[in-house]
Amino acid sequence: MAIPEKMSGVVLTGHGGLEKLVWRTDLPVPVPGKNEVLIRVGASSVNNTDVNTRTGWYSKTVRGDTASGAADGYLADTGADGSWSGKPLTFPHIQGADCCGEIVAVGDGVPASRIGERVLVRALQTVEADGQEPAIWTFGSETNGGFAQYATARSHDALAINSRLSDVELASFPCAFSTAEGMMQRAGVKAERVLITGASGGVGSAAIQLAKRRGAHVTAVTSGEKAADLRLLGADETLDRDAVPPEQSFDVVLDLVGGPSWGKLIDALCNRGRYVTSGAIAGPIVELDLRTLYLRDLTLLGSTYQPDNVFQDLVSYIEAGEIRPVVAETYPLRELRAAQEKFLEKAFIGKIAIDVGA
Repeated sequence: MAIPEKMSGVVLTGHGGLEKLVWRTDLPVPVPGKNEVLIRVGASSVNNTDVNTRTGWYSKTVRGDTASGAADGYLADTGADGSWSGKPLTFPHIQGADCCGEIVAVGDGVPASRIGERVLVRALQTVEADGQEPAIWTFGSETNGGFAQYATARSHDALAINSRLSDVELASFPCAFSTAEGMMQRAGVKAERVLITGASGGVGSAAIQLAKRRGAHVTAVTSGEKAADLRLLGADETLDRDAVPPEQSFDVVLDLVGGPSWGKLIDALCNRGRYVTSGAIAGPIVELDLRTLYLRDLTLLGSTYQPDNVFQDLVSYIEAGEIRPVVAETYPLRELRAAQEKFLEKAFIGKIAIDVGA
C-alpha cells in the first residue's frame, strides 16, 4: 500500500485542560527506524494515564486526587515532572497508550515478512540503558502513541495477534489488561480471596477477569448501580465504595484508588496478606502505621515494570478466548476530547474506545 506523507491525529500541546487536545490533519507520518515497524493504527482507547499526563497529575507538586484537575488541569507548574516518568515531555505530543493496527512498513533489521501482520503494541516497555537500570517507557508518553493514523514501535513491542475481535475491541486490552496482569503476577495471585478497588474501570474490570482466571474469589468495590454488571463479569461479591471492608478478610488487595480510605484496605488484609497498587485516583498521599506492617507480616507492592512475558501472556489469553473486551462506548479519533469528557464522568464499565479508522 502507498504510505502518505501526512496524517491526521490529536496532539497534546501542553499540560492542562481538555483544550490542550488539538486535532491536526498535517502531521508527518513517522518513518520506522532501525528495528522498528510502522503501524497503520486501527483503534486506541482512553486510559487514566492519558488524562493524568495531560493534566500533569504525576508531578510531585500535585497531592490531590485525579478528578479535581481532570477537566481543567492543575494550577501548579507541573511542566518539569508532569509525565508519569517524571521527565519533561516535548510538545506537541501524540498520546495514546493503546494501539491495535497493521504493520505497513519496517525499518532496518526487521524482516519484510512482518508487513501485513495485525498487532497489539506493548503499552509498558522496557528500554535497556548502558550501565544503568532499564528504563520503563509508556507507549504514548515517552514515545508518540496511538492517537494518530500511524505510529512507530520497536518490532519487539509490536506483537502479532490472531483474533476475530475487532480493532476497537482489541485496543481495549493493552494498557488496562497488562497493568492488571502485571499486578497479578507481582502479587502472585492464585485461588484465594481478592479485593479489587476501582473495579468498574478499565484496569479494575480487567483485574476481575484475570483474578477469576486464576481461580480467585473476587470481591469488587464499586457503586451500587454497577454491582450487577460486575457480577456478570465474574465478581463473586461486590462491596459499596463507601462501605468499610471487613477486617482481615482478604489475602490480596489490588488497589487502584488510594486516598483517605487507604488504611481500611490495609486493615482488610489477612495476616501475611499482600497489597499491590498501580494507581491512586483518590489521592497519592496516605498514612501507614508501620506497626501494622511489621506486626502482621504484610507485604506492600508497587507495580509498574512489566517483564516481557506479561504482555505475551496477555496475548495468549486473548487468542485462547479466556478473557473478553469490555467496551462501553466508541468515539472517532477527531472526537477524542468528547471521549475524555465521557471518561471523566466514570458512569460506565470497562473502556472508552477510540476508532482511529473512522
